[in-house]
Amino acid sequence: MSDALLSARNIVKKFGGLAAVNDVSLELWQGRIHAVIGPNGAGKSTLTNLLSGDIAPTSGTVTLSGKDVTGWNPEKISRAGLGRSYQKTNIFLPFTVWENVRLAAQSRTPHPAAWLRRATGIKESNERAERAIELAGLQNRRAAIAGTVSHGEQRQLEVAMSLATDPKVLLLDEPLAGMGTAEAERMVQLLLRLKPGHAMMLVEHDMDAVFALADRLTVMVNGQVIASGTPAEVRADANVQSAYLGEEH
Repeated sequence: MSDALLSARNIVKKFGGLAAVNDVSLELWQGRIHAVIGPNGAGKSTLTNLLSGDIAPTSGTVTLSGKDVTGWNPEKISRAGLGRSYQKTNIFLPFTVWENVRLAAQSRTPHPAAWLRRATGIKESNERAERAIELAGLQNRRAAIAGTVSHGEQRQLEVAMSLATDPKVLLLDEPLAGMGTAEAERMVQLLLRLKPGHAMMLVEHDMDAVFALADRLTVMVNGQVIASGTPAEVRADANVQSAYLGEEH
């Protein structure tokens, strides 16, 4: 249990009298993809925000690489080794693909005299950005303006920006949303490439992608977990079929 890179224990988040997330526990392990699925309003994005520090839990604990990070702000949690993407793409549209990734890499290259140097000349940032660009499969789009590339490439770029911060854990909130078939397949292949070196949590509505990627599934409905297990176990769960998946799955 102690080898999990990220662990959430009995997480609760209440907004007034509403429990958006109610007593949720999960673990993320390197080399595994843990998918969190459920209908709209189930609490999936709220859970992601709790794990990343965007909001603080009402109760429960979050540990990252063995450290209790409950209540830490997003920047501190990010520096401890967590990267994430958002439902809405969060990139600098007027900048090139390369500039976006280099800016993310720069945040991990502190230097006492950095204000005296041109950012483009910081070797550590450039090398980190180059690795992230290659991992994300964007080498041929590095000079393109981010606002002009396809939706799928923008989502790849957001993943690349996360990778440039050297995360151990990746939280991906609907990375395939709005994609066509070809773009979705490229994203699936990207996540499979990233899997060996990261612990990953995937929030996604594309069930074909979920069942192709996930080693473990957690199903949420109305802020609560109704099932958790292997994809085969969850697919066969009568409560899950009734509440979310339907008979076709």
